[in-house]
Amino acid sequence: MPQIRTVITGTGSYIPPNIKTNRDFATQQFYGEDHQPIVAAPNEIVDKFRDITGIEERRYADSDMNTSDMATMAARNAIKDSGVDPETLDQIIVAHNFGNVLKDTIQTDALPALSSRVKQSLGIRNPNCVAYDILFGCPGWIQGVIQADSYIKSGMAKKCLVIGAETLSRVIDIYDRDSMIFSDGAGATVIEAIPADETESGILACSVQSHCVDEAFFLQYGKSNFPDADPDVRYMKMKGRKVYEYAIKNVPLAMKACLDKCGLQVTDVNKFFLHQANEKMDEGFVKALYKLYGLKDVPSDIMPMSIHKFGNSSVATIPTLYDLVKHEKFGAHEIEPGDIIMFASVGAGMNINAICYRV
Repeated sequence: MPQIRTVITGTGSYIPPNIKTNRDFATQQFYGEDHQPIVAAPNEIVDKFRDITGIEERRYADSDMNTSDMATMAARNAIKDSGVDPETLDQIIVAHNFGNVLKDTIQTDALPALSSRVKQSLGIRNPNCVAYDILFGCPGWIQGVIQADSYIKSGMAKKCLVIGAETLSRVIDIYDRDSMIFSDGAGATVIEAIPADETESGILACSVQSHCVDEAFFLQYGKSNFPDADPDVRYMKMKGRKVYEYAIKNVPLAMKACLDKCGLQVTDVNKFFLHQANEKMDEGFVKALYKLYGLKDVPSDIMPMSIHKFGNSSVATIPTLYDLVKHEKFGAHEIEPGDIIMFASVGAGMNINAICYRV
């Protein structure tokens, strides 16, 4: 049997049109976990938030746009980019965390699965195209790519569509400062089995970990910080400090484990595509990774970041960013054939994963 490489042959994204700037939060009264008003003025809270996270703007979906709709639009763009016939897809994998959440409600809807909705919207009739969702926190899109790679390497699939989509704007507590972090969006990739004698591109290695003891509930559903809120209505809640401390310790180790598996050094990596959760945290990941190799100086152009304008759209951050860079729509950042890039993420679970990929 000839050797096969798992290659990303097409990318696409959907970035919602509605821009919500930090100024839009300047009149919001925030409350702490103790349900007491935060004494600092809202504009002071917003300025400190920007200094810590780097976020200046984020995108929210239109009121009539669901997560599955954004996923479909990103998928269409990826399919067009790849040139594949949708009927030849073997799998459609959709990573999300909350399903469809109708505007002005907090109830999630994942029946049928978002992948089934995407398949229907794409008009794919082939019953051998298997559609399923995965819940893996923010690293969900990477995990979907890892699963596609496993099916391709085993000979059980030749073409897979992997999507990350989320409307976090509909599960946030507006009285919680952390609500300013989150946004909406969708990114998609077509992944194909290509004979090794036809390409040098492909997935080189991956690493995955789940820490589910003390870390399991660092992100969870919880009551609003607003003292008079309905206790039966739940919102996404995050223990920000604990997430940061966990991630800054463990993500660089997972990234190094991935590089070790394919016999590469950190200096072999041309670009890092990291989950866009916090500017300083992402910078800390790369700095800590370089330190593991005894290096202090990190190249200034090694890590494109979209968080400043797009916020944290969970599973959509990495495929969206990769699509923009791949199509030269992201400033001076470019990737060339033969470049080594790394995808890495961390999120609810707590889960960590990384992929080393040759473009």
